[in-house]
Amino acid sequence: MRTVLGDVDPARLGTCDAHDHLFFHSPALPGQELTDPAAAAAELRAFAAAGGGSVVQWSPVGTGRRADALIRLSRRTGVQVIAATGLHQAAHTDPAVLDRVRGRLTELFVAELTEGIRAGDDPDAAPLPARAGLIKVAGDFHALAAHARASMTAAAEAHHATGAPIAVHHEAGTAAPEVLDLLCGRLGVPADRVVLGHLNRCPDLRMQRDVAASGAYLAFDGPSRAQQATDWRLLDTLTELAAAGHARQLLVGGDTTTAAARASTGGGPGMPFLLRVLRPRIEHALGAAVTADIFVANPARAYAVDWRR
Repeated sequence: MRTVLGDVDPARLGTCDAHDHLFFHSPALPGQELTDPAAAAAELRAFAAAGGGSVVQWSPVGTGRRADALIRLSRRTGVQVIAATGLHQAAHTDPAVLDRVRGRLTELFVAELTEGIRAGDDPDAAPLPARAGLIKVAGDFHALAAHARASMTAAAEAHHATGAPIAVHHEAGTAAPEVLDLLCGRLGVPADRVVLGHLNRCPDLRMQRDVAASGAYLAFDGPSRAQQATDWRLLDTLTELAAAGHARQLLVGGDTTTAAARASTGGGPGMPFLLRVLRPRIEHALGAAVTADIFVANPARAYAVDWRR
């Protein structure tokens, strides 16, 4: 497991928020940036106080991921942080960064996974003393446009060079079959190296069962202001998928993308909600063993890599 402080045994990951953001900014979300290190520290401390051990930050290149601050926060709070390389949708990526990295995606992804995240998201900059532990890419609404296909192709190439897992943003929960067809069918990425995000935003249980049959991991958002219409379906979805034999593929994360959604400095529910409120409800519905899979064992497998390869 590659954290910003170095490689650790996956067994030490502990209780995991499998998809969240400590730092994030997007041209498409002006005024809603996550840029405050003090607020991020407060959120991590609240998460740790609730029993949290690790957070996987899905903020990729060009979204203000702040690898330098992640190092300091992990040391000060004791929470292990896994950072991302990769590329989001063009609408969510700094245009200047897009210009710098275009045509060099595979090179950049591999370098950030093996050498260190590049300061200023500049492929020619010296590496920071923190390496990425996953590759984040994004699809489009019910489709994969040219930008998505280019970033996923580079992600697959970087995976084959390093073994790193690939985490995928699905716009409104759609296009998961198309993503699997491209990444796993055409580009040869093993399905168990792919994490499919946001699938609860499209509550199509038949589709969810179909993509789970591939062996990929399914990452569901915890309750959030942006996705509250899907909150009430989350427990039913997890219950149905576990009953269908996919309990060992389920992940849950908070996906906090705006300052207002933080628990410690905003209106919440934030990272600690996953453990204070959602985890007990999952345990009541699915039992202690499945809950331990979702929060501990599954993320340890999903994000584990033999970096000696």
